[in-house]
Amino acid sequence: MQPPKERTFSRYQVFVIAVLSLLQFTVILDFMVLNPLGEILITRMNITTQQFGLVVSAYAFSAGISGILAAGFADKFDRKKMLMVFYTGFTIGTFLCALAPNYQFLLAARIFTGLFGGVISAIGMAIVVDLFLPQVRGRVVGFMQMAFALSQILGMPVGWELANRLSWHAPFWIIGILAAILGLAIFIYMKPITAHLTAKTEKNAFEHLVHTVSNRKYTLAFGTTVLLATGGYMLMPFGSTFSRHNMGLSAQDITWLYIATGAVSLVASPIIGKLSDKLGRANVFYVASVLTCIMVLIFTRLHITPLYLAIIINGLMFAGVLGRIIPVQASMASLPSLQDRGAFMSINTSIQQISGGIASVIAGLIVYKTSSGFLLNYDILGVVIVGAFMITLFMMSRLNKQITNAAAAEDAAVVAA
Repeated sequence: MQPPKERTFSRYQVFVIAVLSLLQFTVILDFMVLNPLGEILITRMNITTQQFGLVVSAYAFSAGISGILAAGFADKFDRKKMLMVFYTGFTIGTFLCALAPNYQFLLAARIFTGLFGGVISAIGMAIVVDLFLPQVRGRVVGFMQMAFALSQILGMPVGWELANRLSWHAPFWIIGILAAILGLAIFIYMKPITAHLTAKTEKNAFEHLVHTVSNRKYTLAFGTTVLLATGGYMLMPFGSTFSRHNMGLSAQDITWLYIATGAVSLVASPIIGKLSDKLGRANVFYVASVLTCIMVLIFTRLHITPLYLAIIINGLMFAGVLGRIIPVQASMASLPSLQDRGAFMSINTSIQQISGGIASVIAGLIVYKTSSGFLLNYDILGVVIVGAFMITLFMMSRLNKQITNAAAAEDAAVVAA
């Protein structure tokens, strides 16, 4: 009789993965819901693509600033308490978006939401590194990225339908209610996370921030993040408008497109996470980058397209996007030292948000909407995105060598001791 197979994750770790995944779901959905709402908001609020791009980038800029300000404090408190503070603020901000009567109020509400929502992902990743061994982090990140897929399967289609049938405010009400329930569950059931406090630093918050930002060990990682955020922030805000007016898909077709693409992402996320742990994160990243580049060039040049072909192209493109995100997140989680972990994650997320905000503004300047709703220069946007992706291939190669060498040096030190 064979001995029972040892569990990869404890019951509490499974709970943490589930909670962090659902938390990511609400935060990602709060951002991604602007994709299907883009077509509706531009029309009903009578705003330009540049103004809509500002709604997207306003969240990113405020999230980036908040992350930098919070970085100095990120390693000085219980991570659960940090999570509760910022997730509560995010929930309030989402309700403010639901109450927005006009463009100016919505813009202000997005800024408020970003101030809190932008730090949540960094805290979540710091918790992952604190609670899970390096050998399984790829799988954990893969499970967490399933939230990205769920936001497409459930959130984006439901958001699109609610906005069309009721009001564009409705999706934000749903997200706010879900976030409130999840916040209560975190408050009641999650244990304090304080292991990082044993590696206390004597630096104050500002000195800790400056130390982390200026640490040459992290420079390449921060630089890689700058370009890594480009694709999603450039493509997604105008996705529904492009699908409707350039590809000729109906509102119902777009709903099915979101569902099908999300289903592909849901299946792909854990597989990519497992492959990252087995085949090497850099190898998975290289293959996924090539796939994404090809699909972005194809997608941004589409005209009238049947639904089945749109599903295939979008599915492959999003699988490629996940194949880039998951290995990079797992790799960067291994880079910072224990006492810098929270600060590093906060700064890295801030850089991602600010870079994404700049990318959204640039995308709004490149893309032009005609009176018929047709988007011009979307193909030029595709070329810009691919150019950024090619540079990240080189940067990821160097980052992977840095992480591998650091790990080898650490192992040698342990053996010597």
